[in-house]
Amino acid sequence: MGMNETLKAISDPVRRDILSMLREGRKSAGEIAEKFNLTNATVSYHLKQLKNADLISEEKYKNYIYYDLNASVFEEVLVWIYKLGGNRE
Repeated sequence: MGMNETLKAISDPVRRDILSMLREGRKSAGEIAEKFNLTNATVSYHLKQLKNADLISEEKYKNYIYYDLNASVFEEVLVWIYKLGGNRE
């Protein structure tokens, strides 16, 4: 996914909260949803946006879907931001 999609995905506070949760480790969709005062459909929408931006990955196991953080995308964003503020000669 491109930088625009990544930045758009992390612009939402709910999605940033989800990413913070996943920093602690893998979580099921239900574990994520129970932390928010939102409908399951709304949480599912946010998870889909994060997945489309490659910020998270999902793994299906039996009747559950588990989500993990994809840290490599954040490395790309940080490199891009670092280059923006690089030396100007």
